[in-house]
Amino acid sequence: TCGKMASPAEISEYKEWFDVQLNKTMEFWMSHSIDHKHGGYYNCLGITGDIYDKTKYGWMQGRQVWMFAKLYNEVSLYRRPDVLDAAIKGGEFLLDSVKVKGEMRCYFAVTEDGRPVQLQRKPYTECFYVMGLAELYRATLETNYQIAAEEMLQQLIHWICIDDSGLGRPKHAGTPPTRELGRPMILLNVISEFCGKNETLRAKYMNQIQWSIENMLLHHDGSWIHEHISLLGGYPEGCIGRLSTPGHAIEGGWFLLQEATIRGDQTLIETAIRQFIEIPWSYGWDKEFGGFYYFLDSDGHSPIQLEWNMKLFWPHCEALIAALMAYKTSRDTKHWLMFKQVFDYTLSHFPDNENGEWFGYLNREGLINQTFKGGPYKGCFHVPRSLLLCRQLLQELHT
Repeated sequence: TCGKMASPAEISEYKEWFDVQLNKTMEFWMSHSIDHKHGGYYNCLGITGDIYDKTKYGWMQGRQVWMFAKLYNEVSLYRRPDVLDAAIKGGEFLLDSVKVKGEMRCYFAVTEDGRPVQLQRKPYTECFYVMGLAELYRATLETNYQIAAEEMLQQLIHWICIDDSGLGRPKHAGTPPTRELGRPMILLNVISEFCGKNETLRAKYMNQIQWSIENMLLHHDGSWIHEHISLLGGYPEGCIGRLSTPGHAIEGGWFLLQEATIRGDQTLIETAIRQFIEIPWSYGWDKEFGGFYYFLDSDGHSPIQLEWNMKLFWPHCEALIAALMAYKTSRDTKHWLMFKQVFDYTLSHFPDNENGEWFGYLNREGLINQTFKGGPYKGCFHVPRSLLLCRQLLQELHT
């Protein structure tokens, strides 16, 4: 894999593509998803932005608040009253309707007007609640957002690091004691987002940041990223222990790389790039049709997940960030080639140039499987976050 370093002209051209895509994507969400009457956002948007279901999903509400507030805070083009207003509409909806009254919990789904529909026995809605409110605090300097975010963060730390029985998932006699990669990984990301550049906050939560890193590292064995570890050591028996989600591993890779870069930890930089980005990239890429598989089994068995060989939008979004971040760190041309590889696949398969935003779910051959632009797990987050972070990384490479 010998190749040329990225030229300034090339970097500039890529940055322009990310700028255009970001603007088209945000125009889609600004136009179609904001509920001006009840607050919050419609998530279930069809190919042209039509609302096909009015249920509001907690993950997506928190993530969209974060996205609007992040753009308002970091990109001059989005430092506009309508963007801030959209972020506040979502933040207030999080406080009033997504959070369970009188409890440190969040609903996974609520009705259009904010009545509870479903509670998940997982900590993820709460994670995005924290991220959204923390970024909204930076946009507004309204301390109630910061206080609400930190209260929920304390609860999250308890569930993820100490005891998750409060989430209500029963422990049966035969259930193996396991932990999924998502737990330490999301905690690292949430704390990183909550603290931002505030060194006092980073110092306050440094033990939890350290815990997250150490526990993420347990998921790699040198040649595979296991989605689950056994709390007794090693990996659980059966399918669960052999499962890998390449896109998730790669996303974890850039979370680790970002933290390692902040602290100038060369060993962690190398582990993040080699173990969490390069290795899952090499086994996760479909050599016949291109794109990343969704799930794989380390022994080569057919994964039991029916969608195992589908090509989903978000692993490709995360791989774009990870490859660029690796290249910026290493200046190794192989990372630039990895970026170009996933860019070419992404560009030719996911964006809907006619109606805006991206298709989310393709079959193995790369044909569109679901035409909707937003659903319970696809919203205003992975695509625009990837576009924003890539344009920022390209800007830094350019200068």
